[in-house]
Formats: sequence, structure tokens, C-alpha cells
Amino acid sequence: MESSVRQWGEKVFTLMDAAEPPSLFSARGFYGALMDWAMKDEQFKVQLFRFVDVLPTLTSASEVSRHLTEYLDNDQVKLSPALRVALKATSFAGGLLGGGIRSQVTGMARMFMLGNNDREIVSILKKLHDQDAAFTVDVLGEAVVSEKEADDYAARYLNLLDLLARETARWPHPCKSDLAPMREVASASLSGGAATGVNVSLKISAFYSQIHSTDPDTAIEKLCARLRPVLRRARELSAFINFDMESYTAKDLTLRLFKTIFSEPEFADGPECGLALQAYLKDCDADLRDLTAWARAQNRRVTVRLVKGAYWDYETVIARQRGWPEPVFSHKAETDANFEKLSLYLLENSEILTAALGTHNVRSVAHALAQAERLGLDRRDFEFQVLYGMADALRAALLQLGCRVREYCPVGELLPGMAYLVRRLLENTSNEGFLANKFAKGASREALLQNPLTLASGSGTDSRSLAPGKGDPILEFKNEPLIDFTIAEEREKIRAALGAVRAKLERKHPLVIERARIETHEWTPSLNPANQSEVIGYSARATIANAEAALAAARKAQPRWARTSVDDRATLFNKLAGLLRRERAVLTALEILEAGKNWTEADADVVEAIDFCDFYAAAMRDLGQPKRTQFVPGESNFQHWSPRGVGVIISPWNFPLAILTGMMSAAAVAGNAVIIKPSEQTPVIASRLMDLVIEAGFPAGVINLLTGRGSEIGNHLVAHPQMDFIAFTGSMEVGLKIWETAGRTLPGQPNLKKMVCEMGGKNALIIDSDADLDEAVAGTVQSAFSYNGQKCSALSRLIVLADNYDKFVERLIAAAASLRIGPGELPGNMIGPVIDRTSQKRILGVIEAGKAEARLAWQGQVPDDPNACHVPPTIFTEVPPSSRLFRDEIFGPVLSITRAKDFDEAMALANDSRFALTGGLYSRSPVNIERAKAEMVCGNLYINRGITGAIVGRQPFGGFKMSGGGTKAGGLEYLQNFLVPRVITENCLRRGFAPAEES
Repeated sequence: MESSVRQWGEKVFTLMDAAEPPSLFSARGFYGALMDWAMKDEQFKVQLFRFVDVLPTLTSASEVSRHLTEYLDNDQVKLSPALRVALKATSFAGGLLGGGIRSQVTGMARMFMLGNNDREIVSILKKLHDQDAAFTVDVLGEAVVSEKEADDYAARYLNLLDLLARETARWPHPCKSDLAPMREVASASLSGGAATGVNVSLKISAFYSQIHSTDPDTAIEKLCARLRPVLRRARELSAFINFDMESYTAKDLTLRLFKTIFSEPEFADGPECGLALQAYLKDCDADLRDLTAWARAQNRRVTVRLVKGAYWDYETVIARQRGWPEPVFSHKAETDANFEKLSLYLLENSEILTAALGTHNVRSVAHALAQAERLGLDRRDFEFQVLYGMADALRAALLQLGCRVREYCPVGELLPGMAYLVRRLLENTSNEGFLANKFAKGASREALLQNPLTLASGSGTDSRSLAPGKGDPILEFKNEPLIDFTIAEEREKIRAALGAVRAKLERKHPLVIERARIETHEWTPSLNPANQSEVIGYSARATIANAEAALAAARKAQPRWARTSVDDRATLFNKLAGLLRRERAVLTALEILEAGKNWTEADADVVEAIDFCDFYAAAMRDLGQPKRTQFVPGESNFQHWSPRGVGVIISPWNFPLAILTGMMSAAAVAGNAVIIKPSEQTPVIASRLMDLVIEAGFPAGVINLLTGRGSEIGNHLVAHPQMDFIAFTGSMEVGLKIWETAGRTLPGQPNLKKMVCEMGGKNALIIDSDADLDEAVAGTVQSAFSYNGQKCSALSRLIVLADNYDKFVERLIAAAASLRIGPGELPGNMIGPVIDRTSQKRILGVIEAGKAEARLAWQGQVPDDPNACHVPPTIFTEVPPSSRLFRDEIFGPVLSITRAKDFDEAMALANDSRFALTGGLYSRSPVNIERAKAEMVCGNLYINRGITGAIVGRQPFGGFKMSGGGTKAGGLEYLQNFLVPRVITENCLRRGFAPAEES
């Protein structure tokens, strides 16, 4: 077989060598010079492609010049000396630095895209047709952020089908690449012969803007509804419909949708259909076999477009960020080998599957031709597919060999096409890219035709592998991954847990003092925010006497706990993390019901609690080792850390498990004893945490639970002279009162109280004039409305530069109007109720008052349910900087938008606040990004991403000014708040003699 593969490869190479090399690799051309430099200088490649990506958004020559300088012609970019000279050369200036830059990049884009003009599209397709190359057309712009955009995208496909059908009907003869051999089979649905000339490819994510991993059922329902008109029209026109494959998170949904909609009686025998599969996915083999079984059961021919995959870097980075298994093969050779294996499978099952092999790799092509020859298949029983503008020489060679060839032709506007263009440029400049190796690097035929199985078995490293970052902190800690809700089993765990929790509602939850459960005379109901008639449980209302008893228990237990070894204390918190992990689904369900969170928000809170336990355990193991301050001969100097004593932990309801667990674990692992006082709205979650603390085996009195009114027991403990520290997270109003109280020194008080205070924010996000609006709209919606704006990090002030204002606000409102609103218990809902009636009334009052200050641009429709604490998500525009909407913390789903004339004003507006918690910027200007890093006043700054969702250890979280005391939860220094430093110096010199290490 290898001999046959090489023979076919030599034939293809010989025919290709007679053709012109792609202009992108021509040594004489402008683009060839760019690509040559890009392949030689990785920094130049990154900066060049980023400039190409932002270019279409730039509205003036001065903006183009500014961005070009920022990306490519400044001292911060470490380009090679030769390249920097070339950038400044007169001959180059006319092409890149001169006024022709936009037309040059447009010309580059047109190498891979057909544009958006109907006449131009038809003209290019007709040329392909005349060369006997078939086509499939894909509409770019699939990053929809609203249902309106999804409707528009579906309408574009209906118009495209009509255009192609009308125009191709005028062409005089069928395209040979659309003609397959006639098959002698009984079923019409399996017959070959003349294929339709109208062939379109679509991405399902563009047909529904609210796809959510927790709720694939609704996604299937909505997608089917939008696709049916397209499929009906395709059937009427005898057109072919192909489902593209996108990122891995959409893979299972795409497969399920394909099988669902083409199993419907209406589409059981038409239109003709196909599906893309990606060979770089480890589970592609299983998916292909499952699809084959479905096709046989349906007695329906399916075309499978087998591709290598275009999102390797993305899939790898996202998997590593989330701590999920990497879905793609680590080495290019493994993907190539899998492609050959799966292409053989397709050819072996040609009676039910039509192979459409998407590759520019001559080895992959030759392998398919050799296997088809061995199997006795006609060369027209399958087809090859290539990307428009990337493989003209290969296309010509295959047509000369009598093969069928289809070209994948994207159409659309330049702006949404930039992402596609950059993917193509990355592919062409990749170290592993076949075209680059063939045309730019001059690799030999022998090297290019090597068996990938041999390469895969011998490859220990891969240049595509992502190296760990430099300077990463050394800590024995690994973040707990979020649930991957695309996995059906994970969704079922939450459904089952919701049922289990509901079966145990309305139970009483006593206090816990010295591990003993203490019942009280009064019990407070905890109500479901989505259904105020549903009691989650009853919590004991602690008295002052209970508070005194808890304090006495903590003071009694603390000395012995402080003498417990650091490792033993840390081990108990590792054990608690394990118990939280075991109870993850139940805790998630409890958060959904008691705190009103949706599935993903609830899971994230449980994950953060697990992370806090493990992170602080690891941090204390490190901090607990004495550190030499300086080496001096004859003297030892070490810094030690000792626990402060006894403290009270006062936690909020918005992160009822994570913040409570975080403050508690940091204080207690440091050797302190604590009293935890959870929010009155979420006491059942705290009680469940306390159950796990007891199960983990913490000594009596080290951690004690008091539930009840903060105005009673909380105030008493804060003011108590025997309290050594207070850790508080909550509102500014309460935090400032605690700070003032803790600052008073009472008679008999042994210590100055340490106050660890984290409060709220009035967080700002700037949308620059060159921002990626697809990403900015999605990030804004998530930051402002996830958990109904009830996060201290939530976006409240949106500052949009004037150049982008109208376009951005229009898309933002459409995106917000598409959000699903309802109880968090129903998967897929993003906006649920606020925490209780008091919050509901307060926020509605703010909204009503805001109507007199700014323009009410949009307000969502909430369910008509008097039992739920719903507040409609609301957007105000043209908000004056002096207004209460702009200045006061709201803590609800209310977004205020202000226009800024330029970036200077935007920065001034963002910093015009007494808070300093989170902030953000969406920009593609390197200079403006650096300005934000240097000047934006906030504890956590997020650039080109949402401003919520800090991860333990990765983004230590906390603010200053009126947002807190400058502490950073989840950071290496956080433990120091609960410790006091001691330095021990020993003179080691005795009669002129000192130990070796001190000499």
C-alpha cells in the first residue's frame, strides 16, 4: 500500500508542479513577502495578523496609520533588525505603510473569500463550474449575538439558495464534479448519478443565539424551527445542505441536530444532506461509526466531509483553561494518521456514505486514491474538497486525474470575514501546514509523502504543543474544573440532585457550637427566590447567649489548633475539598433553589469553594515554613507566621458557599478558630457546609456556625473585645459600620482587631472604537446580567466611544432582548429572580427613579409570577455621569450606558467612582490597552473578556477605595491577613565557632 500511495503522490506532485504556486507563497509578490516574514518571525506574524483582524473596523486613514504603528513599528515589538529595516523601506511603504493598506488586505481577503456582491459571487462560481470544479457556499458572519441576527442569517440562506438555483439553471452543461457514477441500488435515497449543482454549507450556531450547554433540548427545538424553512426550500430546489462542524462544545449538538431533523418525515428523503467531521478530534472515529449506524437505520445516503480541523490552538487553549481533557490529538501526525484511517472507513462504506475528503495534503490525497484503487471504487464515487484560494494547483491536478473536486467558497462582508481570513493565514504559515512546507519551505516529496503513522509513533514533541507560561507560581494546587454540561450524564446528575434536595425541604437547621447541634426557640424560614411559597429550610435564630458560647468554644479550641502542625491542618481542608467534590451536584442543586442561581452559576460557586480549600491548604504549607530573611555569618534570621487567635466570618448570599468557605478556610488553616455567620438569605447552604466540616473531622470549637440576624449577633461579635479579627464580605453600608466598630479599642481588649473587608463596586467597562463587537456584546451581556447583576464584580457602567456607540448599543439591546428569563432551575435560563422581596422592591425603585435621569432604552419581560422575586433586566442610555444611575451601587440587573467622545474621556469616566473593584476594556489598540493597565483604577482589570468570574489562584480578587481594604481573596498573600509575622534572630557564634550553614 505504501508503494501505491507514493506512486499516486508522485503523480499528483508532477501535475501540481506544472501549475503556478499560490500567490500567497510567491517570492515576487507582496503577499509572499509578508508570509515569508511571518513564517520566519513569530512576533511579526502575531502582530501582523492582529492588525489584519482589526483593520476593517478602522474608519479613517489616521486610525489605520495609528494602529499599524502600534502593532508593527514601535520599540515594544521585538522584531528582527532585518524586518524592522524592511518595514521602513521605501519600496515597502507603498504596499503596507502607505495609503494602499486597506486595498492590500482586502485583496488578501479576496484570495479566500468571494465577497458579498451577488454578481461577483456568481461570476466566480461560474468560472469554477467551467473548469469542472463544483462548489459549496458558506455564509460568513455566524457569530450571532441575538435572535434578530439569527433570523437575518437564516434569511440570507434562503436568498442564497434562490440566487444559486436561478443562476446555475442558466449554465449550459452540468459540472463533471457534480456527476457521480450511477449505482445499481433499489432505494432512490441511495442512488448516485447527477448531483445537484446547488450546494451550501451552514453553521448551526448562527441559527440560534441562546445555545446553552445545560439545555440542548431547547436548542434543538429552536434550531429545527429556523432550519425547516431552509430545508424546505432546498428540497424544492434540489439543493444540497451540509452542516459544518464548529468548536468542540457544539459537536454533539450538531450531530444530534443533524440526526433529529433529517429523521423527521418531512425531510426523510430530501434534501440531500451532509455533515462535516474533524479528524483531529479523538472521538471522531466513534462519531463516524454512530453516524453510519444512523444512516443505515434510516436507509439514507449521507455525505461526510472529513476535514483535519481548523481550531486546534483554540480547542487546546480552552481545554487547558478549563481543566478539561484535550479533545484534539496533540501531534499533527496523529491527526493525519486518523484522517487516513477514517477516509478508508468512508470508502469501505461507500454504499451508504459519500466520502468528501477535505484536505490540501498530497499524502492524504494519495492515500485515498490508493485505497480506492485497492477497493475497486470508481474515482468518482467520492470527492475531494479544497478551500477557495488555497489549493488551485492541487485542484487542477485532481481534475486532470478524473477526480471530483468541490471548492469551499465563503461569502460575506469583509468585517465578519476577518476571523475566517486570519484562520486561513494561520493555517498557511503553520510550521505543520502542508502548503507552507511545499511551496514556501521547499520540503522534498519524500518528506511530504511520509507515512503519518511512522511520524506519530516517533514524535515525542510537537512544535504545536503549548508551553507553560514563564514565571508561573510554584504551588501544589490545581483548579477544580467546571462541569462540562455538554455531557448528558453531568446534566442528569443535577436533575437528580434537584429531586433529592426537594425531598428534604423544610427541615430545621440548628446552630453548631463545639460540634454540638444547638436548637433555639425561634426559626427563620429560607425561601426560594423563584417561588416564595417554597421553604428551603428553617435556620435557628441565634441569641447573644449563643454568640457568647460560640466565642468561648473558639477561644478554648484555638491554642491547641494553633499547635497542630501546618500539614495536619492543611490535610483537613484537603479532605473538606474532597467532601465538597463528592457533594457537588447536591450543593449545586441547593444553590439553585436557595440562592436562585442557574446551573452554571451554581456549579461555579461550588467549584470556587473547592478551590479555596485546596488553594489555601497549599499556600499555608508554603507559608508555614520559616523563611530566611537574609544570610549573615554567625547569625540565623527567620520570619515565622503565627495565627491571630479567634475571628468571626460574616459572608454574603450572592456567593453563599464560595465566599463563606474561602474566608473560613483561609482563617482556620492559618491556625485560628472561627465563628461563621452566613447571610440570613442562604443559611441552609451554610448548614450543609457545616455538616461536611464535622464529617471531615475538624476538632470541636475550631469552626462554629451561628445563623440569625446580623444586626444582633453579628454586631455583638464584631464589637466584642475578645474578638481578634473580622472577615467581612458584603455591602459598603454594612462594611463601613463594621470597620468603624472594629476600630474601637475597648477596656480589656488584648489586640488591635484585624479587619478583612471586601465590599461592592460600581464597575465600568470601556468599549473602544476598534473593539471586536461580537466579543464585546457577548462579554457585556454576561458581565451585566449573569446572576441578575447580583455580583460585586458585575458590570454597572458601560462607557462606549462615540465611533462605536450607535452600532454597539443596537446590537447590545438586541442581544439582551434575546436572553432567556425565568427560574434558574430550568436549564438554559440566564436571568432569574433577585434574592428576596426586599431587593426586588429596592431595585424596582431605582429603575423607576432612573427614568427621570436617563433614557430607558430597553427593559426585559419577566414571567408573570407573583411568587417570584423577578426584576426586569434594564438598560439605560445617555446616562449623565452625575446621576445616581452612574454613581450608586445597584446590585441588580440594571446597566447604565454613557457615551465618550474619545479614549481620554472614557478613562476619566471609568475612574470617576468612589469604588475600585473590577473594570474592563474591549480594544484592539495596543497603546490603549497599555494605558488601561497603567491608569484604570480597579482591583481587577479584565481586557477583551467579561469582567466577572475570577478564578482562585489565577485572578486573586478584591478591590480598594470603597470596595474594600485591598485584600486579594484567592491570592498567595491572602493568608497573611489572618497571621502575624514574627522574626526570630539567633546568635550562632560560640567562642568563635558557628555551624557550617551559619558561618
